[in-house]
Amino acid sequence: MRFDMVDLRLFVNTHKAGSITAGANLSNLSLQSASERIRGMENELGVLLLTRSSSGIKLTNAGLTLLNHANQVLLQIDHMRSELRQYSQGLRGYIDLLCNSSAQAGFLPKKLADYLQKYANISVGIREMPSEKIISSLNNQMANLGIVANPSSLYDLEFKFLCDDHLVIFAPLSKSNDLNDQSIFSLSQIDHHDFIGLSQGNALQDYIDHHAQNLGTTLNYRMRLATMDAVMQLVSEGLGYAILPRQVISRFIGIYPGNIIPLSDEWAKRKLYICVRRLDELPSYMDEFVKFLLE
Repeated sequence: MRFDMVDLRLFVNTHKAGSITAGANLSNLSLQSASERIRGMENELGVLLLTRSSSGIKLTNAGLTLLNHANQVLLQIDHMRSELRQYSQGLRGYIDLLCNSSAQAGFLPKKLADYLQKYANISVGIREMPSEKIISSLNNQMANLGIVANPSSLYDLEFKFLCDDHLVIFAPLSKSNDLNDQSIFSLSQIDHHDFIGLSQGNALQDYIDHHAQNLGTTLNYRMRLATMDAVMQLVSEGLGYAILPRQVISRFIGIYPGNIIPLSDEWAKRKLYICVRRLDELPSYMDEFVKFLLE
């Protein structure tokens, strides 16, 4: 496939503008050149990418697929240019770190604040994703560093322990709160209560629901929210209980008061690990970053 950036940008612009003529203008191309480029893409693929009419153009199913990929490629190119441009402004290195939601909300904020103050010429980008996807990305050389929780397998990756990531019950401050009568509970002892949860599709929430199902139960969620601090806010207002990482609760409990009650289940006693393909192959600034996180 012999597409170049001009072809892809032209195709995106043509879709945005609604016609080849307007797309050519946005792309600083002549109408003849734009038409030839689009025909060239269609000939290369052997399919029609768009249909033409007096009212403009309409993408075919193949054209919609190309549009999706073209947008992703062009966005990645823009990110690459932005990151590389920073090197001309004194940047020493860029760290692309993959992490799960618990690490992003609990472990990383204070660590990154301290790190960026110490290393002013390093830039860090955080991408949140489930632990298993992080491992896959590292193995497929789509990233260099990742922080994961209790991975089922690390394959051939090298890893180091970062910290505990225990899940606990966050309960309202209430005299009628029967969870205050004991110091520790298992999920099976509390599954009859109302819960506030994270949005469906959140990796941590899927992890909790999976273990609830293994116990033969389904938790009753009065509401699901996108962020852990929002979950804590509703718990503080007495609307239910939540299962969250202790280190995340510790960050926000001054804002959203509540009781922290340990979970006895082994699956709740999670740990965070930093993973790489090979520690000795990291650039020096990434190696320094890993050592800083491990301090």
